[in-house]
Amino acid sequence: MLKRFLSYYRPQMGLFVADTVCALVLAAIDLAFPIILRNLTGGLFTQGHAAIMQALGMIAVGLVLMYVIRCACRYFVSYWGHVMGARMESKMREDLFDQYERFSFAYFDRNSSGDMMSRVVNDLFDICEAAHHVPEWIIICGIEIIGSFVILFTIAPVLALAMAAVTAAFSVIMFWQNMRMREVFSDNRKKISGINAQLQDSLAGMRVVKSFANEETERSKFRASNNRYLSSKENMYHAMGVYTATYGLLSGVLYVIVVLLGGWLVAQGQLQAVDMATFALYISLFCTPLETLVNSAETYQKAIAGFKRMDEVLSTAPDIQDKPGATDLQVTAGAVDYHDVCFNYEDVELGEGDAEERPVIDHMNLSIKPGQTIALVGPSGGGKSTTCSLLPRFYDVAAGSISIDGQDVRDVTQQSLRRAIGLVQQDVYLFDGTIGENIAYGKPGATAEEIAEAARRANIDTFIESLPQGYDTVVGERGSRLSGGQKQRVAIARVFLKNPKILILDEATSALDNESEEAVQESLEELARGRTTIIIAHRLSTIKHADEIATVEHGRVVERGTHEELLARGGTYARYYRMQFEGARAHELD
Repeated sequence: MLKRFLSYYRPQMGLFVADTVCALVLAAIDLAFPIILRNLTGGLFTQGHAAIMQALGMIAVGLVLMYVIRCACRYFVSYWGHVMGARMESKMREDLFDQYERFSFAYFDRNSSGDMMSRVVNDLFDICEAAHHVPEWIIICGIEIIGSFVILFTIAPVLALAMAAVTAAFSVIMFWQNMRMREVFSDNRKKISGINAQLQDSLAGMRVVKSFANEETERSKFRASNNRYLSSKENMYHAMGVYTATYGLLSGVLYVIVVLLGGWLVAQGQLQAVDMATFALYISLFCTPLETLVNSAETYQKAIAGFKRMDEVLSTAPDIQDKPGATDLQVTAGAVDYHDVCFNYEDVELGEGDAEERPVIDHMNLSIKPGQTIALVGPSGGGKSTTCSLLPRFYDVAAGSISIDGQDVRDVTQQSLRRAIGLVQQDVYLFDGTIGENIAYGKPGATAEEIAEAARRANIDTFIESLPQGYDTVVGERGSRLSGGQKQRVAIARVFLKNPKILILDEATSALDNESEEAVQESLEELARGRTTIIIAHRLSTIKHADEIATVEHGRVVERGTHEELLARGGTYARYYRMQFEGARAHELD
């Protein structure tokens, strides 16, 4: 973990060295002032008026120059030090985002988006505050503490050793308290993730909340999460309060030692009064950096807790990766073959250590000819959507193989595989941008003419052109300003622009009314023309004209044929068909 953290300093080494030099200069200047004052008090100010006035001019120039340099160093540390931290934070954020993009769907099934966002935003802020400040504080405060002690030791060894003994004893106590703080800060990070996840879930589902008039239920859930966070913060502040109070006690004890022991040494003639005054000045210089280091414990502990969570993500190997020597997929015809495929989901709800697996795909065999349209039907949980998710390697098969034109999907690069497959789902996700930008997502860099042609083929061009801002109309978060049918056709236009060889339609019309479904169905039929197409349908009326229909139950294909052939057989498909068209509830089907 330390090696990874230090690697982020490497690109900023020039700034780090300059920042360190400025910190050293700051510490040296702070150490020099009490010595200068001691020499003036014990030396120059005991001489005559003329000598004092003659020397004061040069001393004034020297002091002004010294503090001009100090101000310049302080500016550099404050500005460029923060810039260094911001650049490190930016690189860490990119690394985290890149790592999230490498993970398969299984990772996102197991982890909440609120927790992932907390790692990218809250944790990284704390990490980079420490990345900038802690080294600077250690350098400045370390030099001031050590330098002060060395100077004090040269003035009065007995008094300096007494201070060192007390400081050492308190340091042991504060180290133990620091370990306790690490625990409570780590717990606080988890509680922040929890409240972020709860808030995001409630806000994303606000339409459902209001439709069920369940605002009070959500308030109760949020209060519970918020109270857990509050309790965690109270524990954190308690640990910090004990820590800072211990420092305050140390500072007070040191001043008492100087007054009592120093006064006794003066009375014994072993210490001059001016040296005792210098001691008092250095006590302040000794204690102030100690206080800074004590206060930095909060920043440090937050950073440690945050970086552990970041390192946890970066150290997690993506479960789906391109194998060494993977080649680009070459789609010549578009034949798809599932051979003895098995797949299981991990039941993560049981908790860590109690995970079980439930079979979803059980030795499935399914061959699809080039350009053929095949529809998958069957009960909910039968494995239809999972079958389609395995083709672009959103998940990896546990056994068996899936191939496209004879190429195992595990032997080709994920990028080339997914470029060859277009997906239109029931739950369309549109980004919070313009209609044109959302269509262009299918082909980054597409021209305005290509975007307009894709919209025309998806039968949404007339609607878009009727809008005051046309293709520059902002769709809102998740496409909230468009109807369900309009969002579906934007998604279809996006796939038209992508122009894949293989198409997956996963219940693309099941959530639409009849009028919208008819318009979208025309677009889908145009989209499927000339492509190998897999359809998952809720309404059997939409798949009657598929080249073949396969009934999937318990992760296996139990029957297959044309609509007419399956009806004639009187099997599972025929039963579903009768149920649907005799008025049975539609939710019996997936």
